[in-house]
Amino acid sequence: MSKFSYETVSSTLDENGLRTLLLNRPERLNAMNRQLICDVTRAFDDANADDATRVIVFSGAGRAFCAGDDRHEHQHPQSEAEARDFVELIQDATRAIVLGAKPVVGAINGWAVGGGFEWAINCDFPIWGESARGFFPEVSLNLFVTGAVTSFLPALVGLHKAREMLFFGDRYTAADLLDMGVAWRVSPDDMLLADAIVVAERLAALPPLSVRAMKRVLNAAATPDLNRALDLETEATVAGFMDPQTTRLLTDF
Repeated sequence: MSKFSYETVSSTLDENGLRTLLLNRPERLNAMNRQLICDVTRAFDDANADDATRVIVFSGAGRAFCAGDDRHEHQHPQSEAEARDFVELIQDATRAIVLGAKPVVGAINGWAVGGGFEWAINCDFPIWGESARGFFPEVSLNLFVTGAVTSFLPALVGLHKAREMLFFGDRYTAADLLDMGVAWRVSPDDMLLADAIVVAERLAALPPLSVRAMKRVLNAAATPDLNRALDLETEATVAGFMDPQTTRLLTDF
């Protein structure tokens, strides 16, 4: 049982201190609307503040981890202030995942698109299901990525490959992502969550002080420009929202 409740995220805690956060809009392939983004931030903040939680497992209910922006509920910002408010909500979710104290084991199932791909990359131990796929459509829509991926992705795959992934928006299989270093492991689809729990249990059995210090220091050392990346991404994404061409491209997408 869990003392935490959210509209679009399921939160459960087991006897070993494993907190499972499950994106729970399966009818929309867990696509991102404002409520989901806010719930993810709250759920991670609550889990990180909860003494009983030692490790977080992050996955999606149904056939997808997160299919990116929910086009059916998309409300294009009408002003720069409105755009900035929305983009900061997205960046706050990444801050909660990455800068939160507890290690995060991702169980990435089905599609991870755009912001969903960003959340998968934000995980400390991303395990992808063998049929999972990921891509970034943002540049083709005159938009920009968020989630500090402009810092994380070059650190993981190198600058040339990061350019390929972000400019062209090609679709990658779990096997592709494993070869590149974006996926940490690939598991059979029917074993994905079980394998993630095994890894989470190993982490939960380690001393929490050193585990949390290792997460904090590794992220700070490996991606020293993380906060700067978040700020620069925010400015670029706001500018994209304000360009009339973006509205036309989103309408046709």
